[in-house]
Amino acid sequence: MDTPSSTARVYDQAGFGRRVPRGARPAVIVVDFSYGFTDRAYPTGADMTGPVLATARLLGRARELGLPVVFTTIAYDPGQVGTLAWLRKATGMAALTLGSRLVEIDGRLAPRPEEHLVVKTGASAFFGTALAAYLTSAGADTVVVTGATTSGCVRATVVDAVQYGYPVLVPRDCVADRAPGPHEANLFDMDQKYGDVVDLDDVLSYLGTLPTTTAEAEAHA
Repeated sequence: MDTPSSTARVYDQAGFGRRVPRGARPAVIVVDFSYGFTDRAYPTGADMTGPVLATARLLGRARELGLPVVFTTIAYDPGQVGTLAWLRKATGMAALTLGSRLVEIDGRLAPRPEEHLVVKTGASAFFGTALAAYLTSAGADTVVVTGATTSGCVRATVVDAVQYGYPVLVPRDCVADRAPGPHEANLFDMDQKYGDVVDLDDVLSYLGTLPTTTAEAEAHA
């Protein structure tokens, strides 16, 4: 019978699960923490209070340091609702229409006007968007991925981020899913193959080692 320890041993022997380097200018990507995912009043939503509040804590520190912050939301226009292949598989997602409350970023994260918003129609924050170009222009050398769902858009974003050459950190406190099984399975898989799944406190400690920026110096003067 396969056990968690034996599975981890198999992956370790195959050379997976090594730790990634951490750069001097990480960007935080908040994937789809919109009301359509975080508000249980909607069929697509779930109670993600803990991860949302943990992400707010992370954002507070990132903002103090003047680090790049990116939000993503899924939003469809009427033409896309009737034609996209993904919506034939995941029909509930068709409710995420442009202009609706479902696509608004959860107010507990207090997105700022100067923070980049990626509007996407696929799982990955990179697919069909200018996110890679934005991260390059912002000077990011590492990405910290939070949001929803762990097994869907978070995972897809993490996979694409590492394929674009970014070391990736996933704070487990800051990601959420609709069910624990897919959540845990995908945390394991991402940690073995694509990035480091760590605790939020680890990420905050890492941010504490970064050089003080002009923005931080002015804020604490």
